[in-house]
Amino acid sequence: MPVLRFLLAAALLAATVATPARAISLLRDPDIEYALDRLAQPVLKAAGLGATRIDIMVVDDRSLNAFVVDRNHIFIHSGLLLKMTRAAMLQAVIAHEASHITNGHLTRRPINMRNARTAAGIGAALAAAAAVATGEGSIAGIGALGAAGTAQRLFFVHTQAEENAADQSGMRYLATAGVDPQGMLEVIDIFRGQELLGPGRQDPYARTHPLSRDRYRVIERLAAGYQNQVQDGGDAASDYWYQRAKGKLSAFQRAPKWTLTRAGESGHEDIKAMREAVAYHRQSDLARATAAIDRAIALRPGDPFYLELKGQILFESRRFSQAVAVYAEAVRIVPKNALILGSYGRALLAVGQTAEAVKYLGQSYDRDGRDPRVLVDLARAHAELGNRGMASLVTAERYAMSGRMEDAGIHAKRASDLLPQGSTGWRRAQDVLAASEHAAKDKKRRK
Repeated sequence: MPVLRFLLAAALLAATVATPARAISLLRDPDIEYALDRLAQPVLKAAGLGATRIDIMVVDDRSLNAFVVDRNHIFIHSGLLLKMTRAAMLQAVIAHEASHITNGHLTRRPINMRNARTAAGIGAALAAAAAVATGEGSIAGIGALGAAGTAQRLFFVHTQAEENAADQSGMRYLATAGVDPQGMLEVIDIFRGQELLGPGRQDPYARTHPLSRDRYRVIERLAAGYQNQVQDGGDAASDYWYQRAKGKLSAFQRAPKWTLTRAGESGHEDIKAMREAVAYHRQSDLARATAAIDRAIALRPGDPFYLELKGQILFESRRFSQAVAVYAEAVRIVPKNALILGSYGRALLAVGQTAEAVKYLGQSYDRDGRDPRVLVDLARAHAELGNRGMASLVTAERYAMSGRMEDAGIHAKRASDLLPQGSTGWRRAQDVLAASEHAAKDKKRRK
């Protein structure tokens, strides 16, 4: 199935890396990412990673998996997020993957992520993620910047010893954070029996995180031992943010009729109204969609993510001027959120405020750099203002991010010829050119 239609309709942006086997898409949504960050913070702090920026990214894949490829990202498949039933399960997954980082299990994965927030680093990370998502041991021809050789050189499955160590550390992090350790056991329960299936029938998580009966018994014993460190009843805030992330994701991925019959299952009235807004929007019912999102906003005044969703509904209903006003309010509340900045810039571009659009799209790209749609809009805005050099540079970086290195090199050369030599933009173009040449040489060596 190609990139899901809801990704285009709902602006849950997809960043894809094409490989001969498969493409990987990241679901980008500011509300979901904020919710996952809220859930992750206590666990990451317990792991000693509180001062490190680790982003929890959602992969558009209905199979069950979670993985790390560097010290900056934890990837969780949308299928696993929807399969879990409570916050402690998701936090257990985050704790386990964080343990692979803290225990040094990435040191044998020679992927160069020193520039993880550049097009080069992002392309390499997504190429490695694509290998994991497919469960392939090796995929030839990955065209990400700096990604030489096969996918197997970029990422290896975890050994049983690594899994045991990650279980021990992860359970300790959960207990320190006050999270119910039974969540880990409930996650493992999902995959019990997978080892009896053939590799082609196993979920990716079972292939990359080997599970044995002995390992299950150890996790069971650890969960029982840590149970007295956790208060009964769980964390209400964590439950809220988990229900909100899962509720929004399912509202975009499930049929609107399915969502409307289950909109209130979280027990939170604002989440119910938000899910109804998404469902009505997907049915092109603007009146009901705006009424529903207004109810959510009334229940949580000043919530920037509900404002962002209202802006999205208005924008995709071609109410561009109204969308600009709503996005502006969201930006006023969270002026550093890259995804909301990008949406605001896109709306400004739609109403002809091109110079302002460049300002906010540029801020979005500087703060995140993993949203290809921002690069499309930014290139268009620069072109409309006559900044041909910058338009070519941004296009080159977009192609580099998606692994299309030959196209990236063409546009980087054009940008180099147009931009003042020695300028910041010119130096960025040189970086893309160098990476393009490296990719071409590596491709030639593999033939």
